[in-house]
This record gives sequence, structure tokens and C-alpha cells, in this order.
Amino acid sequence: MAEKDMEKTGVMYEKFLDEYQSEDAVRKYGGKTAGEGVSYLLGHDYANIYMRAIRSHLAPAPGKPLRLLEFGCGAGMNVTRLVALLTENRIPVEFAYGTDFSARLVQAAEEENKAYLAPKLAEKLRFFVARNEQLVADIVSGGVAPEQIGTFDFVIGVNTFRYCHRIKKELECARDVFQLLRPGGVCVNIDMNDRFPAFRSKLRGSVQDADEAFIPSLDQYESPFKAAGFQILEKKNFCWIPHSAGKALTFACRMASPVLNVVARGRAMRSLVVARKPA
Repeated sequence: MAEKDMEKTGVMYEKFLDEYQSEDAVRKYGGKTAGEGVSYLLGHDYANIYMRAIRSHLAPAPGKPLRLLEFGCGAGMNVTRLVALLTENRIPVEFAYGTDFSARLVQAAEEENKAYLAPKLAEKLRFFVARNEQLVADIVSGGVAPEQIGTFDFVIGVNTFRYCHRIKKELECARDVFQLLRPGGVCVNIDMNDRFPAFRSKLRGSVQDADEAFIPSLDQYESPFKAAGFQILEKKNFCWIPHSAGKALTFACRMASPVLNVVARGRAMRSLVVARKPA
């Protein structure tokens, strides 16, 4: 990377860090204050994707509880609810980790874990400060045993991978996820769809540098996972419910979703890539 590009990337990273160290970020991504929309999705659309990926795509390891990791976990809503979901479905969890580059959000995730999960489940979940583009190095330096690398069954990332694209580190992240997973393990990546018009117009109006508002296409989300050696199992656009939606808007979007999926699925809010490390 050229020196000018490295300097630009550093400035962009510091802006992202400032944004996600704030108390506004904690309120936006915390379980008590996040929108009704994201709560609904975590219990329905996203939960269905996770369960389908585990039941249909995860190469079985008989008798072994699952090892989970969420990168870019924010304030921990997603991974705590995934642990609870699997437990409710009698799928045992050995341990789960959440990572985020923001120390403030990692602190909030630890609080979310204790508040949401029963004590015995909460003990299985740990959080680490780690950048998406250097996941392996950061979690090992944070205390994860090196021998655990390459043993994870299921890795997820929600609304976080686009930041790797913005700093041109998407391949580094995909390679680290590949390294973290055991053979036959599965990664689910969910992020913004660049063809959803409101995302592009809103982001472009909020920053001076177009790179800070960059949203990958579905093919661009897929590309680094393929390059890292993954088998792509599923890719599509889905979801018409904003994370920040209140109860009324969540209900209205739910009612409209079947029709919108028929007439305009390619312009739905989210992009999904499900990938498996070859067994």
C-alpha cells in the first residue's frame, strides 16, 4: 500500500474508532436501547439464517459442543442471543468469543452478557479487543490459547465487514476467519446492500471522503472469502427491516416484506454470504 494510502487509511480508522468509542454507539448497539428492528431480526431473520447454516451446512463433529466467534460484535447483542438460541434448541456450546476494535463496546458487551444470559451461560462467553483485519494476532495477544486457532465451528460477522473493504483489508480479514475455523466450519457474513438506495444517499451525505461511505456489492462481499479458500454456500440479498426501526415501522416492514421480496429482492437492505472451510 502506498504511503499516501496508508496515511488515509490511518485517518479513516481513527474516525471509525472515535465513532464507536462514543456513548452514542453504546446506546445504538446495546440491548436495552437498540431499535426494535434489530431485536426482531436477531430473534427471527438472523436467527433463521444461523440455524439453517448450522443444521444444513456445518460439517458435523459428533458429540462435540460448538465453538463460536463473532467478529465486530459491537455491544454484544448478536452473540449473546446466538448462545441463548442454540441453548434453547439443545445445541450445546463449549465457548463463544466476541471481538471488536472498540474497547468501549467490548466493555458494553461484557455488561450485556451478564445482563442477558444466565450465569452458567454467561461464563462461556468472553470478549476481546481485536481488529477485524488482524483477528488471529489480536485474540492470541488478548489471551486466547494458540491451539484454539483452527478449532472454531461457526464464525459470524454482522454489519462489520464493509469497514475492512473501506480500508482495503478485506482479504486479511477473510484469511483470518479461514484460519480460525476448523475444516468444515462455517462463516456467516451479513452487511449492508449497496443497491439499497437509502444507504448510499445517507452515507454519502454524512462524510467528505467517498471511501468512508463505500458499501461493497454482493459479489465484492463474496470475493475475499473465495480468494481465502472458502466454498461459497449461499449469497443473496434479504431483509427489509431497519435495525433502528421502532415497533410500528418494524411491523409495517414485516407485512411488506413478502411482496418486496418478489418484486425487488436485489434491492433489499442486507447482503448475505455463507461460506465453509473445505473439510
